[in-house]
Amino acid sequence: MEINQPNGYLALPSTGLGSPVLVLHAWWGLNDTLKAFCDRLAASGFTAFAPDLYQGQTATTIPQAETLSSTLFAHLDRPRADLDQALTYLFGRTGSPLAVVGFSLGAFFALDLSITHPQQVHSVVVFYGTHPGDFHTSQANYLGHFAEMDEFEPQSEVDNLEAALRAAGRPLQFHHYPGTGHWFFEPDRPQAYNQLAATLAWERTLEFLKASAF
Repeated sequence: MEINQPNGYLALPSTGLGSPVLVLHAWWGLNDTLKAFCDRLAASGFTAFAPDLYQGQTATTIPQAETLSSTLFAHLDRPRADLDQALTYLFGRTGSPLAVVGFSLGAFFALDLSITHPQQVHSVVVFYGTHPGDFHTSQANYLGHFAEMDEFEPQSEVDNLEAALRAAGRPLQFHHYPGTGHWFFEPDRPQAYNQLAATLAWERTLEFLKASAF
């Protein structure tokens, strides 16, 4: 039975079908930068889908983003239900276990999915975001990109995540990018964007996804 596409952005490779990647947006929402990232994945042969956790709203300022993200975390059952639907849709479309890529806020949910849906999530990539918890149910491999100077994600939280993943016996690669801050990968954040670090993070992400693709 065909599953209707949830609210979000779908990017397909030229072949029409590729290994699935679920892409989870930062607290800015499903903006053009996130859609462009999905397009880059599609151009590299992946089927990328980014669910819209804000249901059409986006933020351009930090206060706007704080308001939207606070509302989301105040009712976690809603985004988790949306993510269940998105995961089911993408899995049904491709018939393959997923990779999940999350940015900041999206990293929290990417890590969460690897715990709650271990049979369907085989790989996780996080950009400057963490998630506390026990990862013993996970069956995923992990790749992390973290800024050296991050006012939103303390190094202690990154260390805690690494320790939790190692305690669960999960394979992981964590990279730290000197001289960078939060959002260093996002070109629409000119105060934070670092082209050299972003290029390296993209290359590492692509290599990781291709190595783990079904």
